[in-house]
Amino acid sequence: MSKLPRVSGRQAADALQKAGFRVCRQHGSHVILRRDDPFAQTVVPAHRELDRGTLRAILRQSGLGVEDFLGLL
Repeated sequence: MSKLPRVSGRQAADALQKAGFRVCRQHGSHVILRRDDPFAQTVVPAHRELDRGTLRAILRQSGLGVEDFLGLL
């Protein structure tokens, strides 16, 4: 398993959009992204740098692996 990179919330949201997610809504500094088929929804904080645990939770909710995510960056 590869080590998770340090990314911003905007970079993570852009990578998820490349994976088929769309911005559903935004509440403050949190962007809610949704994919319809297969259904998945995740919240990405629009912070300068995401903690690795937060990024790992986002990947788990989205159903993406670390290698897949790295390819989308």
